[in-house]
Amino acid sequence: MKAILITLLLVTCLRAEEPIAIGSRRELFVDRLLVGEMKNTTLKLHEPILAEPLREPRPNGHYATVLKAADKFQFYYRGDKDPKVTWKTHGIEAYHDGEVTLYAESKDGIAWTRPKFGLFEHPSFPEGNIVLMNEFTVNHNFTPFIDTKPGVPVEQKYKALGGIAFQPHQSAVREKRGVGGLKAYVSPDGIHWKKLREEPVIPEDWGKYFDSQNYAFWSESEQCYVCYFRRFIKGYRGIARTTSTDFINWTPLVEMRANLPNEHLYTPCTQPYFRAPHIYVAMPTRFMDKRGAATDILFMSTRGGDHYDREFTQSFIRPGLSKDGWLNRANYAAIGIHQTSDTELSMFLTGGRRYTLRLDGFVSVNAPLAAGEFITKPFTFTGKQLEINYATSAAGQVRVELQDAAGKPIPGLTLEDCEPIWGDHVSRIVKWKTGDEVSAHAGKPVRLRFEMSDADLFSMRFQSDSKP
Repeated sequence: MKAILITLLLVTCLRAEEPIAIGSRRELFVDRLLVGEMKNTTLKLHEPILAEPLREPRPNGHYATVLKAADKFQFYYRGDKDPKVTWKTHGIEAYHDGEVTLYAESKDGIAWTRPKFGLFEHPSFPEGNIVLMNEFTVNHNFTPFIDTKPGVPVEQKYKALGGIAFQPHQSAVREKRGVGGLKAYVSPDGIHWKKLREEPVIPEDWGKYFDSQNYAFWSESEQCYVCYFRRFIKGYRGIARTTSTDFINWTPLVEMRANLPNEHLYTPCTQPYFRAPHIYVAMPTRFMDKRGAATDILFMSTRGGDHYDREFTQSFIRPGLSKDGWLNRANYAAIGIHQTSDTELSMFLTGGRRYTLRLDGFVSVNAPLAAGEFITKPFTFTGKQLEINYATSAAGQVRVELQDAAGKPIPGLTLEDCEPIWGDHVSRIVKWKTGDEVSAHAGKPVRLRFEMSDADLFSMRFQSDSKP
């Protein structure tokens, strides 16, 4: 009788659970939105691989941004007219006056050139690849993006934010050079920039002290501009967020729940993942102030709101074997995670480093050889076929079952009907004995059950047409 009551209670809870509408979106397992029951399976954070250095060094500078235009990659990074001029020795006025924004571009995201524009001339940069100079404090962290908002004017296709907030002891410089805050810039091509307006669009008193990389973008899922910026929260470096519909007027800041106890997060580094832009991927810098200012890169995600998912607290990219990786503030990830081959993502770090992952390869549902199961929460979808990104060992395999919302296998789409899947593919259509058609169940609450052996499942989506 007790077992029957437990079963009835479980069924009642399952039926009461509101299904998640995923439509035809690609879903990654960077959080537990879709994660229901796991039997001998776990969520696994994967480790990026350091690419070989190039004969011609990659661009290298702090607070870098890598954009993907229609025909090229564009790399923005900070340069110094005289690297010997520091804020500690020469003061912040001389230091910020010496900063410029440099530019490089690439056809493949791997080999880079530095175009000679002739827009600004300075002997320290004979390549002539300066795209912004003499913009006090703005060049410290100038961070552009390509605006994907529908109907945006051509002359504002690119937008950017840059600037700092002055600290109390810097009041004399503030009085001389003007108020701080994040100032907005626009450009038709990402090369020729002008101020959107003289006044900061994000006020100075929001920042403590904006001296990091503060990135904005148009969010299709939220239908607004979103900006993640640096702020001290309860004495620790943290992250805040604000939104806007016009890039000029911004909502009151929200302090993000991200830090672990006693943890400094130096850069927000939060951006939409291009294959699933409703998911924002973050690779912030963890700053160890009592270990010689050593840094490493973390992995977090968010879908909007006031918190990040911290499923994984371990390092995503460690400082590494080289002593250079353990120097003061030696590890910053650039904004920009891009596809650089049919199956590969690239991420860029200070020191001219490039790291790679498979497409969608941040996190997987992982099963050992002894086999395990993963069952999703109830959801609704649109589309005809189920596409998965997965990898198995030579001995491993995956089978998939479509269930109703209560967990009952749907006839013809059971595990026994599924053709065993093995191999390694970023795009594979699941097939059963009856074929790959599942559109009859579109719009209805369903679950997926994955039986896995020595396998990783990276992402899934329902699509209208199958691909080879």
